[in-house]
Amino acid sequence: MKLRLVIVVVGSAFVFSKPVRAQEKVELDQVVALALEQNYDVKLYKNYAESASADDKYSIGVFLPVINANGSRIWNNSDQKQRLANNTERESNGIQSNNLNGAVQLTWTLFDGAKMFATRARLSEIEQQGELNVKAQMVNTVAQVVNNYYNVVRQEQQLKAIVEQMTVSEERVKLADRRLQVGTGAKPELLQAKVDLNAQRTSVLQQQTIIQQLKDQLNGLVNMKLPPVYDVTDTIVINLELKEEEIATNIENTNYSLLSYRKNMDVAALALRERQGERLPVFNFTSAYNFSRNINTQVINDFTLLYNRNKGFNYGFTVSVPILNGFANRRNIQQAHIMVDRQTILYEQQKIQVDVGVKNAYVNYNNAKKVLLIEEENILVAKENLYITLESFKRSATTFIELRTAQQSLADAYNRLINARYLAKLAETELLRLNSGLLK
Repeated sequence: MKLRLVIVVVGSAFVFSKPVRAQEKVELDQVVALALEQNYDVKLYKNYAESASADDKYSIGVFLPVINANGSRIWNNSDQKQRLANNTERESNGIQSNNLNGAVQLTWTLFDGAKMFATRARLSEIEQQGELNVKAQMVNTVAQVVNNYYNVVRQEQQLKAIVEQMTVSEERVKLADRRLQVGTGAKPELLQAKVDLNAQRTSVLQQQTIIQQLKDQLNGLVNMKLPPVYDVTDTIVINLELKEEEIATNIENTNYSLLSYRKNMDVAALALRERQGERLPVFNFTSAYNFSRNINTQVINDFTLLYNRNKGFNYGFTVSVPILNGFANRRNIQQAHIMVDRQTILYEQQKIQVDVGVKNAYVNYNNAKKVLLIEEENILVAKENLYITLESFKRSATTFIELRTAQQSLADAYNRLINARYLAKLAETELLRLNSGLLK
């Protein structure tokens, strides 16, 4: 990748332009949109939600009757031998007959202890929970994309800082060589300047590897839908106006993970209602239409029918009353109560974790803002100090060690500033993830 660095001197500080790259620029919004559409985790949760939606869609069936049709046609070919009480014997071979039977049966549960209503409501709650889980995964995926995207930006800013340091090191090499030629310098100064320059060249290569790996990871989050070669923005955009009370207020109704845990409580309560309904009688309406026909082509008993047909319908009601089933109902109800308590505990535990997460994230966010303000000021001081030291070194008014120290101070200042920006962005993203603000 070819880089071109432009240096402009303004006042007493160096201003370095961004390296020029012939690559397509990808904005964060584009990556987020692709992730919400292409990310495999989001797709999986959408698939789970579709499954729950299908169950809820057809749950109306618990209120409908069950209708079954049965039919059969049987051909018989048999040999018969009979001996009557008066010792008369009758025998015949190849006796043929055929039977035709058909029936349509209907069973309609009119009352089952209100279990059918609880089942329908439980499936509806599961569908809503599926939608919440999709949104929760979308929030987590957006947070992952934002953090990864700005990590690329962070590493490119680090690369830019290294390239800036290389320019100063190249100047140091030239000055040390010139001073050595005129007899005012020492060879170790020249050698150290070359060592520092080569170390920075190595750092550039390492930094380019890190950037490419991070870009590939980001591309993987969107199912490799980004261009093979692309660039990102050069700025980490940070919202410095977030307030803890705004994030924490009503978070139990904005955090999708918490809402999903609450749905678990509702589902468990409805499952308990289903179990309780199993203790009550089941009242069914039943009806059937039956048809049967039997044809015998030959008989050996004069009282055997050659042709017999029956058809008609019936209807009625049945009641099933549970009396004793080995305490299965009692055990199931007790287990359902335990599940309700368990889901309540899990919800309260998750609520505490979210509350603590907000507090911790805001502490990180608030401290990162303070550090960022200090480092923004410090980078200007470090740049000015390096400029003054470099100019003094040219006039032999300062030592080689002082120049190298000033250069290292600027490198350290860049590292702290870039990290401060990134950590502030991470803290902001975590706060917005916790109250689902990333989807708004």
